[in-house]
Amino acid sequence: MEAITETMSQEQPYEKFMRFGAEALTEAELLAVILRTGTRNCSALELAEKVLSLARGREKGLNALHHIPLRELLKIPGIGEVKAVKLKSLAELSKRMAREQAASTLSFDSPDTVARYFMEELRHEEREKVLLLSLDSRLNLIEKDVLSIGTVNYSLLSAREIFVLAFQNKASSVMLLHNHPSGDATPSRQDVCVTEKIKEAGELLGIPLTDHIVIGSNAYTSFKKCGLL
Repeated sequence: MEAITETMSQEQPYEKFMRFGAEALTEAELLAVILRTGTRNCSALELAEKVLSLARGREKGLNALHHIPLRELLKIPGIGEVKAVKLKSLAELSKRMAREQAASTLSFDSPDTVARYFMEELRHEEREKVLLLSLDSRLNLIEKDVLSIGTVNYSLLSAREIFVLAFQNKASSVMLLHNHPSGDATPSRQDVCVTEKIKEAGELLGIPLTDHIVIGSNAYTSFKKCGLL
């Protein structure tokens, strides 16, 4: 076993992949395979390690690729436009693959599946994003609308705006989702207050609010599941 481990550590990432499989590679080695080449003074593996060193805040490792701007990648000697675009495309591919996998179990009557489906779309956002989901009588999605991006101004996130869209979409019910860039999925006092107002308006208009889901970093809070609706 010790001899195999030593051999693995001495091999280049591509050769290591071919001998032992992708699961044997570190995150830096996987990135090195994607980057393919380094520079005269820096191997592809060292280049990959420099990319991962840019990780900041709550996201570490490969997940940091979602948050590292293209301009920051281009500042690394040896990372040109082609390599930078490859790395950002890799992050987007991972997001889409996770969403496609979650789509197979998606049910708008199940907060777990809804949160799982929208997790990759929302948890990497660096600003708050509020989504309105318009649903038909069978809880199928009719339309997804972005209500707000940035710091939420709850005086602007009005019930009127929400239900104008709901009527336009011919919705039988609606659902709200938004993210907390801090990663903490605990609803704020404002989240609770605005949800209560929208719930009351929906009851009067005959278009009930079925849930409000707050997305954090691999965590979520469902108002429905917590008995807040």
